[in-house]
Amino acid sequence: MALGRSPRDILLVGRVLAFAIAVPLITRLSLRRQATILEPRGAPHPDPGREAWLVENVDRVLAHGHPLVRPGCLTRGLTLYYFLRRAGADIGLQYGLGTPLGDTEGHCWLVRDGEPFLERVDPRGLYVETYRVPRARVRAHA
Repeated sequence: MALGRSPRDILLVGRVLAFAIAVPLITRLSLRRQATILEPRGAPHPDPGREAWLVENVDRVLAHGHPLVRPGCLTRGLTLYYFLRRAGADIGLQYGLGTPLGDTEGHCWLVRDGEPFLERVDPRGLYVETYRVPRARVRAHA
């Protein structure tokens, strides 16, 4: 299920790169404005197969995006959240502060069903949640 050379795949690479490059600018905005950008405007249609494909390929693009793409949890978390929410994933994005190595540092992570999602180590024992991106209220069409 790797990224291919179809027009859809090439477009995804461009969209992921553009969004990931913009993450440092996005994080300078107010938290309310960030949430407006991150949350989809319309009701997404869940597609679990698309979710797995996106995770694999967004991570691949981010890994090869240096030096244009900054490494780290902010870039990965915001980029995955942005694309997965648009694919209908029922996930959240949380920010926290902690002292896992002695100095205060921040971390952001995805959450699904109240549990960290796509994290190698559970961040909840290391970081205290300070902010959670609010979910957009989507009006159902009658």
